[in-house]
Amino acid sequence: MKNKLRSSFNTRQYMVSSDFEVFYYSDKGFKTLSPHAHDYYEFYLFAEGDITMEIFNGKELTDSCKMSPGDLMIVPPGVSHHAVVNDPEAMYKRFVFWISKECCQSLMEESVDYTYLMQKAESMHKYIYHFAPADFHQVESRFLRLLEEISSERYGSMPARHLCLCDLILTINRIIYDNEHMKTGGDELALFQSILSYIESNLEEPLSLDDIAGQFYLSKYYVAHLFKDTLGISVHQYIIKKRLAECRSAIISGEGISKTYEKFGFGDYSSFFKAFKKEYGMSPKECQRLFTISSRTLS
Repeated sequence: MKNKLRSSFNTRQYMVSSDFEVFYYSDKGFKTLSPHAHDYYEFYLFAEGDITMEIFNGKELTDSCKMSPGDLMIVPPGVSHHAVVNDPEAMYKRFVFWISKECCQSLMEESVDYTYLMQKAESMHKYIYHFAPADFHQVESRFLRLLEEISSERYGSMPARHLCLCDLILTINRIIYDNEHMKTGGDELALFQSILSYIESNLEEPLSLDDIAGQFYLSKYYVAHLFKDTLGISVHQYIIKKRLAECRSAIISGEGISKTYEKFGFGDYSSFFKAFKKEYGMSPKECQRLFTISSRTLS
């Protein structure tokens, strides 16, 4: 099956498709290409050969990795790289997947889960991962399924290709995410707690996903994914909940309602009223009155 799906290698380093392209290469006598960068994302799954992958920042070599079967490289747009052939006589097998920024944006609108590793590559400059044999075969099977669908002219081919594309990307992200969280969950938890502390210390200031990501030198998509995965809500929803909690505490402490909602960034009483009632099941005035009655009863 693999041989039927094999692509003939050429030196083209640009996309002719507007969304994605996928290849399975099996070569001998491969010649090292010059360092190059793309305006799209590249996923490279190494299967066999004697290759060293080099990654550059401008002309400076920043990473050099002798590839092992099961290694995956994710290269964002603008990052210069190339594969150095150590033994031209060794069979060189790999899967290569290119996806445009526009296609990534479209997938991200469906779910940020699709772009987890792409955003991590851009924000943290983490490009190379390793799959255990069982995980490698999972990803390899998704590559082959997508290639098979592209080569066929069966009914429903276009939606089937999209499903295969989503399955491939999500499988890669899920495997690496699960493996990393078993190993570095503590580091990510510490980062998440720092972000929460920053938000709680700045509830009276304008806060946005861009502001928070910039404060911690992270991709905003990485921060969004972190909140969704950890709390099940968006950054915006978390900020609103914390601001409402502060407003409630201020109101039952005797602060004026108008002064309070303005202090914590609610632009008008109508939006504050709706959010407060949804969160606490009563209006701000009802909350204030209930607490006043309770205080009088206790005294």
